[in-house]
Amino acid sequence: MKVLAIAGGFVALALLAQPAAAQDDHAGHAGHAAPAAASAIEAVGVVRAIDAKAGKVTLAHDAIPARKWPPMTMAFKVADPALLKDLAVGTKVRFKLDGQMIVGLTAL
Repeated sequence: MKVLAIAGGFVALALLAQPAAAQDDHAGHAGHAAPAAASAIEAVGVVRAIDAKAGKVTLAHDAIPARKWPPMTMAFKVADPALLKDLAVGTKVRFKLDGQMIVGLTAL
C-alpha cells in the first residue's frame, strides 16, 4: 500500500510540473536550424497516358538518381490540372517532382 501511495505522489508531481514545462521558451533550441524544405527534383520522361479527370499523367521516365529510381513507367498526380492542357501521349517532357506529385511539366 505504501508503494502505491508513493507512485501516486510521483504521478501527481509529474502532472503538476507539466504546465510549467510547456511554458518554457525553448531558448536552448535557438541555435538549431530548421530543416531545409525539400526542393523539387527534375527528370525527363515520355507521356504514356493522360487522365485529366483524375489529374494524373503516366510517364516512362529516365532514371532519377536523387530518388535512386531506375527508369520505369509510373502514374503521377499533378499539382495543377492545367499542367495537362495541350499535353499529348508520346510527348517527351521535363517534369519536376515534389514528393510523388508533379509540380512542373514542360514539353521538350
